[in-house]
Amino acid sequence: MTELTTFWHLWVSAIVIGSMIACGILLTLTLKGQKYNEETDQTTGHSFDGIDELDNPMPKWWLWFFWSTIIFGVLYIGVYGIGGWTGFSDWSSHGQWEREMAKAEEKYQPYYDKLNTMSVEELATDKDALATGQRLFASNCAVCHGSTATGALGFPNLTDSDWLYGGSSDAIKQTITNGRTGIMPVGGLGGEKTASERSDIAAHVLSLSGRVGAGDAAKGKALFASSCAACHGGDGKGNQLMGAPNLTDNIWLYGGSEKQIEFTIQHGRGGVMPAWNEILGEDKIHVLSGYVYSLSQNQ
Repeated sequence: MTELTTFWHLWVSAIVIGSMIACGILLTLTLKGQKYNEETDQTTGHSFDGIDELDNPMPKWWLWFFWSTIIFGVLYIGVYGIGGWTGFSDWSSHGQWEREMAKAEEKYQPYYDKLNTMSVEELATDKDALATGQRLFASNCAVCHGSTATGALGFPNLTDSDWLYGGSSDAIKQTITNGRTGIMPVGGLGGEKTASERSDIAAHVLSLSGRVGAGDAAKGKALFASSCAACHGGDGKGNQLMGAPNLTDNIWLYGGSEKQIEFTIQHGRGGVMPAWNEILGEDKIHVLSGYVYSLSQNQ
């Protein structure tokens, strides 16, 4: 959980307190020179469909309702605080969360200590560890990779044997710990390409997985060598050190149709896998790594 900065504490405090003060001033100005039970035949000058609006004071119960909300707000701030101040009760939702997390850590730490004596490969075959890893995955990873870890457009499938940065236990753990940032530049090296050049490159890329495109694959091969091979390799089999995907296996992160390949060449791609070290901690990452590693071991 990320705490608000000083600026946002001050911003929230200014809005809340300022609104309360403004409401009090508005009530005072509205009732200035009027008596609660005084009625008049004078109108405000507003007339609609033959109905005139009388210039009568606000109903007394309504007035006290507004003042009571302001008083309640002042009392609430005094008890629970506002911004970075926790009030006279010294309670905050963040503080309660921290206490609950500390209690949970104390309760479950011996369990994680036991699991951390096992290697990632051993965790991948341990029933209890897998159950724990699956829960961690569902809470933190499934929103992108799916509950079954099969991924989606732009989010890798973790159940196959195709890995951008390597599928070893060490590589998976490093990915979860530090995150990854992948960039496919527009047009590859050399910048933007014409529509004809994109079509030719796409035709060559399709040929790498045994397919045929509309462009000239021979011309595309030359363009590929000068613009794409530095990352994907001359044979198109990729480079895990750079996270450059293998283009010969017909497994595509952003779709492998001719139209989608041309779109990728034209606009580039950018993907970010967030780092989880500060969020989950080393113990949970170790167990989660075992679960993720297990997903592709039956392929």
